[in-house]
Amino acid sequence: MLTTTKFIINPTGDAPRTIHLKGRERWAMRRLIEAGATGCSTHNSPAPRLSAYIHRLRKSGVEIATVHERHTGAFPGCYGRYILRDDVQELAQ
Repeated sequence: MLTTTKFIINPTGDAPRTIHLKGRERWAMRRLIEAGATGCSTHNSPAPRLSAYIHRLRKSGVEIATVHERHTGAFPGCYGRYILRDDVQELAQ
């Protein structure tokens, strides 16, 4: 059974609140925190469903921006870079 981890969300202009995350949502939140202002994407943080984990975090009230970036090469296209806009801290267990 997966244990949950508490995170404190400090949104700009609003009261801090706590959310509990586990599994891939916890993994995605940790990647966002580590990435800081650079953000993360499937280009540098491979995950089968990163956009789904970001969507779930947004549904829980976390502010995450998406910046669309183009890439070239054999398979050119566009991908999203996700940047955490709220101040978030993981609470020690």
